[in-house]
Amino acid sequence: MRGQATNRVAIMGGLRTPFCRSYTKYSHVSNQEMMTAVLIEIVKKYKLKNQKLDDVSLGAVIKHSKDFNLARESLLSSGLSPKTPAFDIQRACGTSISAAIVIASKISSGIINSGIAGGVDSISDVPIVYPDAFRSILLSSFNGKNLIDRLLPWLKLRPKHFKPSLPSVDEPRTHLSMGESMEITAKKWGLRREDQDLLAMKSHLNASQAYEEGFYEDLVINFNGIIKDNNIRPDTNIDKLSKLKPVFDRSSKATLTAGNSTPLTDGASAILLSSEEWAKDRELPIQSYLTHAKVSAVDFVNDEGLLMAPVYAISEMLTEANLELQDFDFYEIHEAFSAQTLATLKALESESFCKEKLNREKALGSIDTSKLNIKGGSVALGHPFAATGTRIIASLSKMLSQKKKAKGLVSVCTAGGMGVTAILESSR
Repeated sequence: MRGQATNRVAIMGGLRTPFCRSYTKYSHVSNQEMMTAVLIEIVKKYKLKNQKLDDVSLGAVIKHSKDFNLARESLLSSGLSPKTPAFDIQRACGTSISAAIVIASKISSGIINSGIAGGVDSISDVPIVYPDAFRSILLSSFNGKNLIDRLLPWLKLRPKHFKPSLPSVDEPRTHLSMGESMEITAKKWGLRREDQDLLAMKSHLNASQAYEEGFYEDLVINFNGIIKDNNIRPDTNIDKLSKLKPVFDRSSKATLTAGNSTPLTDGASAILLSSEEWAKDRELPIQSYLTHAKVSAVDFVNDEGLLMAPVYAISEMLTEANLELQDFDFYEIHEAFSAQTLATLKALESESFCKEKLNREKALGSIDTSKLNIKGGSVALGHPFAATGTRIIASLSKMLSQKKKAKGLVSVCTAGGMGVTAILESSR
């Protein structure tokens, strides 16, 4: 998507469930239940009951096979017209921001005029898979032509067949978890434990203050009696964080802890996008515009850190937008780990990295960190993989609606060595 789009892409706003640490408040809640709840509230908030939207894109990273048509099934219970189409999408932690870009691109090019983008994830409702050998017994029995043929396969059943296999968070190419990969990057960039803990503390304090000020009142719905994210620690401090032991690397040089990393989280989020004309026809206030976006990938197996792709995407997007890194009023950099955010900032400041890796004449430079994740980041709020992108966009869009001629930059890293970025601008 380019800045000189056919149609400006308007964002009316978004909603989300409270984000809760996995295996706590949403232990018995499914992806579809959470996603549907958010859509129902969006329909209410923007008076879309029985209305037909042009398209809806939703996704989840951790899915049961029964969720093969998650977007459409969630939509059918939302109150929107059943004639509204929907499709699933998945790009790891960049799922919902990618959904937003797809819907925005369709609006920009005139293919559609309205749409919803979002995502959901539940680690509490994780699908458990049994070994292939057990599946083979089941299928052989199912395909038996008579009673004997259906019973014989079960003679092969052994205790080992009951050992389940949980979804792996390791990268198939490197066999490293995201945390283990980030530890390597943290050492490469010389990231200090103290700086990571400080960023984590600010994330919690900013999130807590934002709730106290009522910022999230019209962004977070009441879901199952929960009205607030349950990972926020307003009483956290450097002393408490410094006492936590590293969790991904036990060496003396390890720096990533449970305190400066995002927790496994359940939750859902979505945003409403449209053309200007569609919004004005329905007298819906426009909060902001999505003006630019970029997706990049790196060779994390042989060359680059697993979560460094956003730096490349930011560089290319700024070139296309003819903007400098310092031209923004707000920066929303997803805190997969405090270390990831710090590595991103350090790479942008590095003259050698920007010259050698980004083919730039000089470093992109520093940002004013008082403008970074000012309403809390993923370390504090939590990170349901597919829901984080539109969580960020909804919050940033609201911030931009409160400030004239403002711009915001979004950056999300993902598994598989990818990064998704976007630029939003205020509507006034």
